[in-house]
Amino acid sequence: MSEFVQRCINGDCRTVFGIDEAVYVCARCGDLLEIERTAAGVFNPGALREIWRERRMSLDGRNRSGVWRFREFLPFDDDVEVVSLGEGNTQLYDAPRCAQYCGVEALKLKHQGNNPTGSFKDAGMTVAVTQARKLGMQRVVCASTGNTAASLAAYAARATMECMILAPSGQVSAAKLAQALDYGAKVQEIEGNFDTCMRAIRELVEDGSAYLVNSINPFRIEGQKTVAFELAEQLEWRAPDHLVVPGGNLGNSSAFGKGFRELVDAGLLDRQPPITVVQAEGAAPFARFFRERAAEIVDEEHPQTLASAIKIGAPVSWKKAWSAVRDTAGCVLTVSEQEIADAKAVIGRDGIGCEPASATTVAGIRKLVNENVIKKDEAVVAVLTGHLLKDTDYVIKYHEGKLVAPDGARIKSI
Repeated sequence: MSEFVQRCINGDCRTVFGIDEAVYVCARCGDLLEIERTAAGVFNPGALREIWRERRMSLDGRNRSGVWRFREFLPFDDDVEVVSLGEGNTQLYDAPRCAQYCGVEALKLKHQGNNPTGSFKDAGMTVAVTQARKLGMQRVVCASTGNTAASLAAYAARATMECMILAPSGQVSAAKLAQALDYGAKVQEIEGNFDTCMRAIRELVEDGSAYLVNSINPFRIEGQKTVAFELAEQLEWRAPDHLVVPGGNLGNSSAFGKGFRELVDAGLLDRQPPITVVQAEGAAPFARFFRERAAEIVDEEHPQTLASAIKIGAPVSWKKAWSAVRDTAGCVLTVSEQEIADAKAVIGRDGIGCEPASATTVAGIRKLVNENVIKKDEAVVAVLTGHLLKDTDYVIKYHEGKLVAPDGARIKSI
């Protein structure tokens, strides 16, 4: 019997599902599910750190993965057949020019764009597709603005599964679309935005013929939470004073919240870092929810931003993300298209390339330093979620002075 279950996050429901049930939301109340250990684990923090360090020197495929290396905290038996591309083990860069731009003494960038398919999605996808294979699924599907599509297509190819993707027509960069096609996925573009695609894909999986791997799937979050483990290890098991992440569908912030919570519970860290989520002004339902202290989030029907990876008006994981922000005394804010573009250019001056959505973090840190929320001598880590080559059209237009915001304003280059 597995020591893990899937449990509804609704405090008034808490319905439990088996770890091998292909469910994505609670059948009783419709809320999200979370993977939970049924009995409190007893861990030796020193022994775990040593095991994880030794695995980095191993040639075994699971040990070389920056996700499966931390498998004591993943909901699988040791004999599971892992689907991996050697994900994780991403760099934690010092970024002195970004630090100067933001007004802090030092700033570190955790670059998830250095994953096999160029985005943070790989950390979650290796776990979700492994679960799909374990369940005997032949087809995996997702809705995507590009990064999820590329990642799923690659992992499905490794697992020899059929892959189908719904994407908003004309809103996915050519680079991301090319990845998905090259890995053998069937891509269907439909009118509308990401949220339209998400509604359609959820209907598609109702008959159980395909396995959904968007971040509504709790196994995606299990993989992505290991980034917190890797980051803590890179910081010599000290939590930063601030962790700043971009906000789109909010699976990433949810995963960091779960990861750091489990590290503290296991005695591997003494505290969780405050988690700050940054959204683009034109696609900011979570920031509005935070600012207004609302009881429920209000979806944006027509989100607008050039940072296409976070152009999402109905974030599925908002309740999990809110728990992460609330429980760590973090915050949520917005930045403008000009601020995103300028921050991205500054990141580039540090010799580090990222896609536009990633740059919201540096733009947000600059804003929070100016508002005295972040002190200049505090330890700050910004998460970059995607690689520079994910959206080269944006980069070229910015540096040529031809980049135009959704409201028609021309964005100036620095």
